[in-house]
Amino acid sequence: MLISTKQMLLDAQINGYAVPAFNIHNLETALSVARAAEEMKSPVILAATPGTLKFNGSHYIVAIVKELAKNYSIPITFHLDHHEAFEDIKLPVDLGCKSVMIDASHKSFEKNIMSVREVVEYVHAVGGTVEAELGRIGGIEEDLVVTEESEFYTDPLAAKEFVEKTGIDSLAVAIGTAHGLYKSVPKLDFARLEEIRRIIDLPLVLHGASGLPEDSIKKAVELGICKINIATELKIPFTDAIREYLSTNKNESDPRKYLAPAKEAIVKVVKEKILLCGSNNKA
Repeated sequence: MLISTKQMLLDAQINGYAVPAFNIHNLETALSVARAAEEMKSPVILAATPGTLKFNGSHYIVAIVKELAKNYSIPITFHLDHHEAFEDIKLPVDLGCKSVMIDASHKSFEKNIMSVREVVEYVHAVGGTVEAELGRIGGIEEDLVVTEESEFYTDPLAAKEFVEKTGIDSLAVAIGTAHGLYKSVPKLDFARLEEIRRIIDLPLVLHGASGLPEDSIKKAVELGICKINIATELKIPFTDAIREYLSTNKNESDPRKYLAPAKEAIVKVVKEKILLCGSNNKA
């Protein structure tokens, strides 16, 4: 049985660390993340975008995480990342997913609230938790593209109203991060984060953590970020390890051979991110 992220994030909020959420794509990536988290004694969230569920099938991805949660001693759960449509959320929730991010940040403030409320009512009814986003995080997350011109930061007062009217369990804030790779070192608006933390007593989430300087991640956690999302920094080393193996073993056709170093590459990154989040030994 999958658990919600409610207690995970509340514990992180109380004790001053963040729970890492790693985007997975298949059995190999999920196994690697779970193994690294187990070795580090860290709670962990395995996340998937609509594209991943469409590619592999919600039934199979949910089943993989359920099996991991049953066989590992640490808290492991599954989270829907950047889902925009209620229809895409309903099936994984019906299959047992207890943690959902509904991203209606591209809509007007009022329509964002309406979309989020619909999901909150459905997910809360089965004991799940809901994350939503106010403000827009730049960059590219699969088919979701936010240009610099349309990117805007989370307004603290609007966030307070948003939280009260939606009934969400955690809030993803826009303070200068972006999805994908950074073209230059990002400057995060920590003063804005402090103000949001001061007036909102909910777990706060930071998207676009791949490529952020270590000191920025640590400071964000110190200022109240309770969940950090990592995607690109897993995909790149996984793919690079496969390329490197096949470049030196040109006749190899056994996936078990070329996927082994790719899995190890993910384990290495996951352990590094867990230390940055401060979630090691918190399971």
